[in-house]
Amino acid sequence: RVDRLRASIAPFLGFFTGPYATMQDDPGVANFAVGNPHELAMPAYVKAIRDQLEPRDKDWFAYKLSEPNAQRVVAGAMSRLTGLEWDPADVNMTNGGFAAIAVALRTLLQPGDEAIFMSPPWFFYEQLILAADGEPVRVAFDMPVCALDLKRIEAAITPRTRVVLLNSPHNPSGRVVPLDELAALSELLASASRRIGHTIYLLSDEPYRRIVFDGRQFHSAAEVYPATVVTYSYGKQLLAPGMRIGYITWSPNMPQRDRLRDDIFISQFAAGFSFPNADLQHAIETLEPLCIDIAALERRRARLVGALREMGYEATWPDGTFYVMARAPMADDAEFARILNANQVLVLPGSIVETPGWFRISLTASDDMVERGIPGFQAAMAQARAR
Repeated sequence: RVDRLRASIAPFLGFFTGPYATMQDDPGVANFAVGNPHELAMPAYVKAIRDQLEPRDKDWFAYKLSEPNAQRVVAGAMSRLTGLEWDPADVNMTNGGFAAIAVALRTLLQPGDEAIFMSPPWFFYEQLILAADGEPVRVAFDMPVCALDLKRIEAAITPRTRVVLLNSPHNPSGRVVPLDELAALSELLASASRRIGHTIYLLSDEPYRRIVFDGRQFHSAAEVYPATVVTYSYGKQLLAPGMRIGYITWSPNMPQRDRLRDDIFISQFAAGFSFPNADLQHAIETLEPLCIDIAALERRRARLVGALREMGYEATWPDGTFYVMARAPMADDAEFARILNANQVLVLPGSIVETPGWFRISLTASDDMVERGIPGFQAAMAQARAR
């Protein structure tokens, strides 16, 4: 079992124990590999945490489940987002979005059930499906647009399909799925559920929904599909991925909500008490409205994409997330990443996220890294063309 789990993330492990481990702490490297902070956290974020460290009562740091105030804050945020009347009892606070997905899959899948996910995917979808005793089923996106292909999704649905996992804004392409596509997907899943005789859940993974550009509006699948389970992480909007708080919740129109509430609660214990720390739950009312500087990310996007395109790279213009995708000027993206490494630039090879021939660049790099990295991209392009 563990061998199968290990194999599912072998490309990730190879990169993060290899080039990333070797280069990440080198101050001369322009590090675009992952969505980590490269500057100090927002002062308002630090203050919000500090303000909750002085205990107010003897239970301040006692065992915590989903704190009622945190549930109310999230329910309010979901109501504003979707226009639906959210019930705080349908909010389950988790220690990050990673745990939220794991608990949701453990709850929704029975052994042998199939879970469909889109490729290119986030690193861990396959592993989390396997860990929940499910069978992962890929549906390919066409790079670089990554629009939903309803015919491919429909063809992948079988009587064993229980979950369709959707990530929007999408990591790594940066695409935000528009409302009309979500509505069409909703119709497809409702029809397929009737045909196969059980509900197909839509697991809507939304950790980047606050990281959208150009005034774009994000829409959740929960607005249009009743059987939608939403997972969220505050680590993106706050750029504090090491401070683990997120949640699982679902549409107020979800069928059998009472049973789902009970099942999620049990699954959180079975997943190793996957509730957030007390201080983060206490601070959530202050943290909820905070967000990193989106305009700064937009400026980095413009600077990097403009420079890359001038050099001859094909580069995306993402709707959101932290990431730009660029096509390598040679077929072997891992080899081209090594050429970039030799020029003090660290990126994520696309083959790690099932996108061979591309590489991913994180906009969370500092402005200084961007300016230091641009000559490295130029030199690597020249070296690849000379081969």
